[in-house]
Amino acid sequence: MNAINLDSITKSFDGFTAVDALSLQVPTGSIYGFIGPNGSGKTTTIRMIMNIFYPDSGTIQIFGEPRKKSHSDRIGYLPEERGLYKKMKVRELLKFYGQLKMGRSVASEVDLWLEKLELSEWGDKKVEALSKGMSQKVQFIATVIANPDLVILDEPFSGLDPVNTNTLLEAMLDLQKNGKTVIFSTHDMATAEKVCDYIFMIHKGKKVLDGTLNEIQDKYGNDTLRIRCEQEARSLESIDGIEKVHNFGQQQELRMRQGVDHQDILKELMKSNKLISFELMKPSLHDIFVRIAKAPEVANV
Repeated sequence: MNAINLDSITKSFDGFTAVDALSLQVPTGSIYGFIGPNGSGKTTTIRMIMNIFYPDSGTIQIFGEPRKKSHSDRIGYLPEERGLYKKMKVRELLKFYGQLKMGRSVASEVDLWLEKLELSEWGDKKVEALSKGMSQKVQFIATVIANPDLVILDEPFSGLDPVNTNTLLEAMLDLQKNGKTVIFSTHDMATAEKVCDYIFMIHKGKKVLDGTLNEIQDKYGNDTLRIRCEQEARSLESIDGIEKVHNFGQQQELRMRQGVDHQDILKELMKSNKLISFELMKPSLHDIFVRIAKAPEVANV
């Protein structure tokens, strides 16, 4: 059974179509990444799943049933707009959130989560004393403290440093190990590549990608070269057969035109550069994202 089934859902605001005939299935127990440019329809889709917005047309099923109020007890939701009671102490705040949903004391669960997310020493501090990263981890705990079956996180890594990002990722993977379904939206393509079982991309309200990372990359083939040079890379754009250069400073990704032999590119590279490494590869999710986002027209899939 899928945790979520969206069937041709559409949502418009004042004549603007934010989500256009979107169909999507999220398998139970999976980690599903939602990606897309700002304003593409990610948050609108999530809010329809959460019953904050109602679709103009189409249907939504949660756990195999039409969306209803009782499903809220099985869903944990971290919205894009964060909000905590700043004058409350962290431990008391989390107990309050947990008891609201569970109807019982969740003191032991709170202590376990505070330890897991390295916040135990901050449990008796007021929320206003926390850093942004700490506040975000507290809000994550508030989202999952009632042990929901479905966890929906809207931009959970926004503004987090790498250490806190890894801590949150480990917590998400633990949720999956315990049978939970996790959906999260993100602009961090590297993170989506690492942890998602499935990736869905929406652009201008339409679904443009949906599948595993391998399935998505296979559509583009091995058209990318990743190189490192001993010194600054030179004359890359002038090489015949190179369509696009992504220069990341210490390494470069070169997109080849269709039908070009990568060995010919290698010969040209070596005329002006001393290579440390040269790898033929599928395009990264970052590169695929940019290709689609910058394309003048995007076909629905």
